[in-house]
This record gives sequence, C-alpha cells and structure tokens, in this order.
Amino acid sequence: MAMFARTALRATRAAPITRQWNAAFRAFSSLKYAPTHEWFKSEGGTGTLGISDFAQGQLGEVVYCELPEVGSKFTAKSTLCTLESVKAVGEVYAPVDCEITAVNEKLNDEPALVNSSPEEDGWLVKVSYTGDTGALMDKAAYEKHLESEKTEE
Repeated sequence: MAMFARTALRATRAAPITRQWNAAFRAFSSLKYAPTHEWFKSEGGTGTLGISDFAQGQLGEVVYCELPEVGSKFTAKSTLCTLESVKAVGEVYAPVDCEITAVNEKLNDEPALVNSSPEEDGWLVKVSYTGDTGALMDKAAYEKHLESEKTEE
C-alpha cells in the first residue's frame, strides 16, 4: 500500500511541472509585434491579430470593440478597428495588407477579454494577408522597444 501512495504522490507532483512546461511552450510562439503595439501571429498566408499586453494596460478596461466586417480590406498601417475603454478610444492598425476572414465574436459580449487575455482569447481578427512581415518584431525586440519608449517619456 505504501508503494501505491508514493506513486500517486509522484504523479501529483509531476502534474504541475507538466503544466508549467506546457505554459512555457505556449508562451514561446510565433507572435510578432508592431511598434504600435499590435501582435500578429502568422500561419502561412493567414494570420491572427490582437493588441499586446502593454497596449491593453495603457488603454484600460475595454468596454466596446468596433470590429470590421468579414471581407473588409486594409492596407498596412491603416486603422483596422477601434477599442473603446473607460479611459480612451484606441485605434488598432493593420500590420500588413490584409483582408478580414473572421472576427472574434466573443468580444461583442465580453470586450474585457482584450484585457484579461490579450494575446490569446482576446484576439481581434483573423486575416488573409500579402506582404512581408519582416518589419515586425519578435518578443525580445518588442520588449526592447517598450524599454526605449519608457526612456523617451
């Protein structure tokens, strides 16, 4: 019986390590960032777009998301949608030339998902895109960008 108890104990101890590893693996992703604080996850000729954790923090509690219609086309650096918060209205810019293929319908009922899960459940739109994403920053470069913005203030 003591052997069974040790095995069960080991299993319960291993579970948190596995969860931590999975969380770390998810954190290491193909997200790229624009200097205007949007993130973009490229998957071939399609991508998902949202705002960074830094951006949601600056914006404050999001109370309304004005998302574009599916089929809408945008050129790089044009305003793609707006997010209204209790403090301000923020514009979200297209990181590349794109066409909207889906919008996050959950945001109609739960706009605060942009705050609580900005880089996962709070995504804004899915797009098909053309153009180069090479000008977008990886996480390390984006964090340096944030530091340089803080020193400019």
